[in-house]
Amino acid sequence: MIYHAIELQKTLLSPAVDLASATSRLLLHPRSPLANTYLGRTIAANHELFARLHRRYAKPSFGIESIERAGGKVAIHEELVHKRPFCSLLRMRRADSVPLPKLLVVAPLSGHFATLLRDTVRTALQDFEVYVTDWTDARLVPLAVGPFHLDDYVEYVREFVTWIGPNSQVLAVCQPTVPVLAAVALMAEDGDPCTPRSVTLMAGPIDARLHPTEVNRFANSKPFSWFEKRLIHSVPMNYPGFRRKVYPGFLQHVSFIAMNPDRHLKAHRDFYLDVVRGKHNDAQAHRTFYDEYNAVLDMAAEYYLDTIRVVFQEYLLPRRLMTVRGRLVRPESIRNTALFTIEGAQDDVVGIGQTRAAQTLCRELPDSLRKHLLAQHVGHYGVFSGRRFREQIYPQIRDFMQHHARLEAR
Repeated sequence: MIYHAIELQKTLLSPAVDLASATSRLLLHPRSPLANTYLGRTIAANHELFARLHRRYAKPSFGIESIERAGGKVAIHEELVHKRPFCSLLRMRRADSVPLPKLLVVAPLSGHFATLLRDTVRTALQDFEVYVTDWTDARLVPLAVGPFHLDDYVEYVREFVTWIGPNSQVLAVCQPTVPVLAAVALMAEDGDPCTPRSVTLMAGPIDARLHPTEVNRFANSKPFSWFEKRLIHSVPMNYPGFRRKVYPGFLQHVSFIAMNPDRHLKAHRDFYLDVVRGKHNDAQAHRTFYDEYNAVLDMAAEYYLDTIRVVFQEYLLPRRLMTVRGRLVRPESIRNTALFTIEGAQDDVVGIGQTRAAQTLCRELPDSLRKHLLAQHVGHYGVFSGRRFREQIYPQIRDFMQHHARLEAR
């Protein structure tokens, strides 16, 4: 019932939200006589803060129209190239048509949309033909389509890698590190010619037993039945996925906020003061960040519960007990795919050592195909976005992938 109550509240408040948004925009418009007055900005700040706290946040777009390259701009065209019910495969095509290595960026399915990796994708476009997994909000998937399990996720990854073709590279950020490693292990065991040349795993819970964070402790503080009974809800009738069981995005959003409540409270207070004081750039930076951060999606209940059990409670992959459709996942089958693991020294979501555990699991991999990076002064989001990612982490990813792509070419 909580899902229905939240939807009812947002529906009832939508006229007030629209009015508050319009009032704020009117008061802050450059031609408004009140825009440069303390009173006008204060009223606008009150209205905008109310609207931002109660509005629905739509799925953002990548919005990557061009990149800077060799002193000029290169146009980027976003294309839908392959579609499954719960995920679409996007290609970011460069207009200069320069032959480049193919890179699949597997975005996390953990509450936010794939656009959370916008900085990752934009940066990688300098050197790769980039494909991205664009996960679908489960409330938009009709019940008749059927369930979506963690096994389906693994099969989606394998299908996308196969669709892209031989000699591809894969980069997985956070949550998908487990299903990506599983997919590559199965492909390697089968001798699949499309097995990736390299896999880069960034800040993911390969072995959540190591240096547990608050996220890991919460997942183990409750029995599995608690997650099933308390966190799973049915999609209301105003969505295509009516009656589908999901872990709602708004609950995940609450958990995101609860991890650092003081920081988010301060951010909203500072935003209010920035509007009042006329600090337009700072206020716009807040809007840009929280438009992305507040846009969340529902996850299929089957997938969410599988992840809780397999990854965070029973640790099946590091215990070498994980199965996909009844088939045991054997990371030791990976012998020819280069492996790069990356962690942030200040990561409060994925503890140090959890991602590096993949190196131990892939025990048959020669040292020449291994690399690990512990990025100093970097938190969870800094592993895949921001200045340190662009200047310190990405160059190592690029060099690692290009090195192994060249080895294949020989």
